[in-house]
Amino acid sequence: MRHALSGPTPATEALPSLEQAWLTARSFLSSELQAGAHWTGELSTSALSTATAISALAAVQLARQQRASAASDACTTHSADMIEAISQGCTWLLGQQNADGGFGDTHRSHSNIATTLLVLAAWELARQALSASQQSSAMDAMWDTHIARSRAAAWSYAERHGMWDGLRQRYGKDKTFVVPILSNCALAGMVPWKNVPALPFEAAWLPQEWYRWVRLPVVSYAIPALVAIGQARFHHAPPRNPLLAALRRRAIAPSLQVLRSMQPASGGYLEATPLTSFVLMNLASMGRDDLPVAEDCLRFLLESRLADGSWPIDTNLATWVTSLSINALAQRQERCADRDAAVETPDELPPLVTPATIQWLLGCQHRQRHPFTGANPGGWGWTNLSGAVPDADDTPAALLALSHIPWQAAAWQALEPAALEAVGQGLQWLMRLQNRDGGWPTFCRGWGTLPFDRSGTDLTAHALRAIQAWLPRLDEVNAAVQRSAGRQPELTHGGLSRAQQRGLAFLQRQQQADGSWLPLWFGNQDRPAEDNPVYGTGRVLLAYAALGLAESQQAKRGIRFLQETQNADGGWGGGASVRYQGSRDGWQSTIEETSVALEGLLWCGQPPHNASIMQALRWLAETIQQGNLSCSWPIGFYFAKLWYHERLYPAIFSLGALGTALALSQTPPRESRDDFRPSL
Repeated sequence: MRHALSGPTPATEALPSLEQAWLTARSFLSSELQAGAHWTGELSTSALSTATAISALAAVQLARQQRASAASDACTTHSADMIEAISQGCTWLLGQQNADGGFGDTHRSHSNIATTLLVLAAWELARQALSASQQSSAMDAMWDTHIARSRAAAWSYAERHGMWDGLRQRYGKDKTFVVPILSNCALAGMVPWKNVPALPFEAAWLPQEWYRWVRLPVVSYAIPALVAIGQARFHHAPPRNPLLAALRRRAIAPSLQVLRSMQPASGGYLEATPLTSFVLMNLASMGRDDLPVAEDCLRFLLESRLADGSWPIDTNLATWVTSLSINALAQRQERCADRDAAVETPDELPPLVTPATIQWLLGCQHRQRHPFTGANPGGWGWTNLSGAVPDADDTPAALLALSHIPWQAAAWQALEPAALEAVGQGLQWLMRLQNRDGGWPTFCRGWGTLPFDRSGTDLTAHALRAIQAWLPRLDEVNAAVQRSAGRQPELTHGGLSRAQQRGLAFLQRQQQADGSWLPLWFGNQDRPAEDNPVYGTGRVLLAYAALGLAESQQAKRGIRFLQETQNADGGWGGGASVRYQGSRDGWQSTIEETSVALEGLLWCGQPPHNASIMQALRWLAETIQQGNLSCSWPIGFYFAKLWYHERLYPAIFSLGALGTALALSQTPPRESRDDFRPSL
């Protein structure tokens, strides 16, 4: 690619504004640094998570009240905490209702049938649980003055959107969310238990490696829900077939053991409030809230409640946002081989990425077979907390972060052996996960029948980049693994190259007719299909650039798609729901999607002085300087179309795009720039 920058250009004239925007984003990220080492971020509060948590606490309260009444005894364990949490959660939900009467997953999300039904179920279960408590008068007053009116509007929304048929239509054949929502509504008396599909919880009794062969109706990460909800359905509406009933009675105890073995130390499955809540409420409905597994679920919910009375979708994405931050900060420098400082900083700024950061990141790597998915050691999950599961997005992110460190500098040399060994383990983990179709799935190889278990273009592109980043040092990586494990490493140049070719073939097959790629884990709520071709295409183009394929026909089609879909304001993505300071009504771009598109285009050779690129960079810089870095937008899916936004995404994504533009714009002219390839 060529970037002959001789004399003033629109790019060089715009450098001060881009520099200031980069510094603003970096300052924002610096203020979020935890203990001088890593980033934790902050996930959006969620009406869906809050509703499920309220229902779970109410179900426990009802079960304990029933036992206490039968024993003529007082129910005191956690009661005060639960009653307070239920009451505050109900009050918080009142402020989240949209003008159409429905509820969205986050306070910036469109209403949807799933969250609306969950809120209705939560209010009903809360009314039942609090009516017999000392809070009954307060609840009655709240119900009469506020909840009853909001409840009527929510029911109206649900009826307009098809009720139960609308719920099933939203998720299609994937029962991962449909069945838990129906079970929640059955607990609230909104639907008969016989209308809740019977999940084959006895399948959890099988060896873990068999799960992918038995065609379970839920995705790989939902086994805890399969067990708890399947048992609750069996308890409340047993099958008429005596043989099936006998089999399921025998499977109760061993499947409960599986449920317990999958539970992390925090008590929260996947650190996720919805999944943990669904497990707890269904156990409580059977009077099993006194089991250790239920007690730990309850502890997790009470400890993860936020100060405003709500719950986030997950505890945090600390490992993910730390890896992304390292990668974004590194884009400012072309090569840093001779620097004795962190890779991202101009000389006058103190580094944000330090050896403490890398020590923390290395400590997040999973070093034992994971009890939840059966994953081999070597991968990274999204958080350092015990509920994380290694996956094919966080692992490449960590591997890429480690590739940006100037290991030859004195400050880093002591960590290099451990880092190389960790890289070897991570690459081996990725290689074992690749699917037969050439793509990479999220958690488990071979689970491909349901949407969030299939291979993803965003995951595959990420894995390809991580492999490419470490190919030049593969011999050193293998030597480090051999020294540590005392055995011959599995990685070879030929094996990795073949994996890349299979991955590229998968990406080629997945490219849409318009040249775009659709990601698995990110969406756009303003698009009819809620997909996000801007994010997917931007991320896949980074892989093509990393592999030296920016001139390929596939990459050119992807570039053309982004060029043709640039918004009138200069950015990408977004929609009519986006609201920024200084913006007008109508279609608005987002910082996150604009940054992803820009980074992909820039690394694929679109020069910063290109008119459309400069328009996008100016929009990005102006939007940041207007104070919008703190306004993250829901572009992420957290399983089964559960929307979230992350506080750090705008700063992280914009740092990557602006840093790339500044690095390219400030590169001194040479007679030929064909040898220039940005460090990915």
